[in-house]
Formats: sequence, C-alpha cells, structure tokens
Amino acid sequence: MPIKIPDNLPAAKILDSENVFVMTEKRAMHQDIRPLRIIILNLMPTKIETETQLLRLLGNSPVQVDIDLLQMATHVSKNTSQEHLLEFYQTFEQIKHNRYDGMIITGAPVETMCFDEVDYWDELCTIMTWSRTHVYSTLHICWGAQAGLYYHYGIPKYQLPNKLFGVFSHKPLDLMHPLLRGFDEVFYMPHSRYTEIHQEDIEKIAELQTLVFSDQAGAVIIATRDARQVFVTGHCEYDRMTLANEYKRDVKRGMNPAVPQNYFPDNNPDHTPTMLWRSHANLLVSNWLNYFVYQQTPYDFVDPIGNSTEI
Repeated sequence: MPIKIPDNLPAAKILDSENVFVMTEKRAMHQDIRPLRIIILNLMPTKIETETQLLRLLGNSPVQVDIDLLQMATHVSKNTSQEHLLEFYQTFEQIKHNRYDGMIITGAPVETMCFDEVDYWDELCTIMTWSRTHVYSTLHICWGAQAGLYYHYGIPKYQLPNKLFGVFSHKPLDLMHPLLRGFDEVFYMPHSRYTEIHQEDIEKIAELQTLVFSDQAGAVIIATRDARQVFVTGHCEYDRMTLANEYKRDVKRGMNPAVPQNYFPDNNPDHTPTMLWRSHANLLVSNWLNYFVYQQTPYDFVDPIGNSTEI
C-alpha cells in the first residue's frame, strides 16, 4: 500500500522512478480507509535526502501511511532552504494537539556534544514528553536513539576512540520477537558515529531489552518490552552512496577520514559500494509498522497510556 505525501514534495519524483508506491494528497482523497498517521522529526542537515530515504522504507508498508514532517522551531537549518521547510514542514506548536500512530526521530551530527549543549535540546525534550501521550510507537535512529535513551532512561553515551564508520554485521538476540520476524541470523547495517551506548547500562533498566547486538557496533536495536519505544543506533535508512558521500565530504575538508569499513569493494573508494542492508532495512520498518503501529493502535486513537493529553 502507498504512503501519502504532499503533491510537490521533491522525494515524490525520485520514489516514483524507483517504483515505490506513493500517493499524492489529491489521489488519497478518494481512499475510504483509515491510514496510519506517521510523523517524522527530521533532525538531519540534509533533510531532502533523509526524507527520501525514510519514505522509501515507509513506502513498503502493507497499509496506507499519511506523513507529516516536523522541524525544530529553535534551530535554523543551514543546509535546507526556508522555502522547502515552510512548504513541507510544521513546527511542534502546529501539531501538538494531533495524535499519531507512529513517530520517527532521526539522527543528527551532534553526538560529540553534551545533550544539553544542543541548541534545540529543550524543545526535543518537550516533544519526547508529548510523544508518550500522543504517539503510540516511536522509532529513534542513531543520535535520536541516544537522545531518547538518555531522556527517557538516563542512559549516557560514551565517546569512541575512533569514529565507527562502515557497514557491520549484526546478530539478532531474539528471532522470535515480532520486530525481527523474518530476519536472518546475521545481517548488516551502516553506522556513522563518534559515540556509543554500553550494554551494561541497558541491562540496568528492566523495561528495556537489547534485540540486536554487534561485536563492532555494540547494542544496535533496543526496545521497551511493549516496543512503544524502539532505538536503532545505526542507519538502516541510508542508501548506497550515503557513507561514500560522507567520506568524500570529509576528504575535501582535509579531515583525513578513515575509509568506511566493509563498504567499498577492495576497500577502494573509487569502486561503487555494494548495498548489503536494503532487505533488512525494509523488513525492520515493515515489522515496526505492522506489529507495533498498525496492529496495536486503536482505530479511534486517543491517549495510549490513559494520561492527560493537555499541552
């Protein structure tokens, strides 16, 4: 089934060319079903690229998905035009009375900063508090996962000696968990970060469970027991060239970056990378949407935990 997006969103043409099932708002007016409502809090500087990557995965859903895009009012984007943000994005003030079946909080290139040094941290905390009563299940990605684990459970992040950069193998710890249904015993995911979460800190929180672990990347998929909060420390949404573009960007900046591991054939940046993670990225997002958003959210969604929903 399709995702519904604004008629003129730049990602529409790209996704259509890839045969991803998208539906314009005009066409969706004729659909007589209750779609899932998903809000994406896009913290990445390359917003259009990130929109496209996430919509590509959401477009593999078995149900119609309505998408809202959310930006931070307390941060000025330097890499995305104000015209694009004004046309396609909303602020928290505009959506705070809405309720959503699911939410995605993206990563952001701020992981070396203390959380409270990030200029939009207070606003993000407000949004994460709001999500407890206005969103049924939230999927946090990379720094978004670290921020969520810290805010909700006090789990800190730790500086790595070197940037974790490349595509790494991962092992599911519970293949019977619905989020991992259909997964192989080993799968791959890109990572691009300077900090990590420690497994021993997760084990101190009874409400949390680590579902996927990697010898190189550590705890990679963590979830609450009811999977209303899912934390992914990697970048399952990345496309084939994302790590290559990051590497070439840093080379141009004179940063002398390490070549991303397990990514370029023969470890040669002149070669086109082999994409090893596409199928499991689609499976992860589809499982999240199906088992923990679509199957769990009531048709008439009010407050998922029975608390006051006044803002």
